[in-house]
Amino acid sequence: MANKTLREIRDRLVSPLVTRLDLLERRLREVALQARAGGLDPRSLLPHGHRCFSQNAEDGMIDEIFRRVDTGSRFFVEFGVWTGLENNTLALLLAGWRGLWIEADPVSAQAVRTGFASAIAAGRLALVESFVTAENIEQLLEGAAVPQDLDLLSIDIDGNDYWVWKAIRSFKPRAVVIEYNASLGRTARIVQPYDPGFCWDHTSASGASLAALEALGQQKGYVLVGCDAVGANALFVRQDLVGDRFLPPYTAERHYQPPRYGPSGAGHPPRWASFVEV
Repeated sequence: MANKTLREIRDRLVSPLVTRLDLLERRLREVALQARAGGLDPRSLLPHGHRCFSQNAEDGMIDEIFRRVDTGSRFFVEFGVWTGLENNTLALLLAGWRGLWIEADPVSAQAVRTGFASAIAAGRLALVESFVTAENIEQLLEGAAVPQDLDLLSIDIDGNDYWVWKAIRSFKPRAVVIEYNASLGRTARIVQPYDPGFCWDHTSASGASLAALEALGQQKGYVLVGCDAVGANALFVRQDLVGDRFLPPYTAERHYQPPRYGPSGAGHPPRWASFVEV
């Protein structure tokens, strides 16, 4: 019985992680081979992807973005950080940046308070325990004294990402990393209807398409400069900083990466749902 229980725990927790990392390693190897063969434009962010603490290869792509556009305030904001040990900004914190983490889960938030107590005490990291909605996001940022000219905003809340980014009007980060739903394809401009109490059911019936985020970014003064290699996150840079530093055209059609994650390696399990055209 004990051995069976251990096997069940392994299959439920360890196996999906191993599968995800195997898929990521395979995809990064493909990108490296393509780059060495001259098949990638030098302005592409894909060859710069690597993973230190990010879920996929966002760490390297974020580092390359700021190598090209430089930093300003060296301040980050990320919501949806879990325990703080796997996210898009821990590498920046270790590099001397300051920032704000917002986490809704009480257990994860307490893990951050315990594990990052010294950074919090030193004033380098602030933690807000709160569920993020379109209605409260600006109040949360203002209450934490976030500078309006922060360098990086990272959004990963498994559903209302589009609507929360749309609601941020007073803050103008240099770069934005935001989750997209690659299962919605390259060209459809669709997003899940806004529901402030939405909780993800681990299927593909959530979030926003890349084309929807591209259009929103344009409205807010940002351009799409790339996606991570497994099709999980999109990276945007503020229009005034782009110049000729990134790979045009800055469109979903150009930068889309299909889903290379989930139980099958081709995205989360499908489920029908109604989406809104934007």
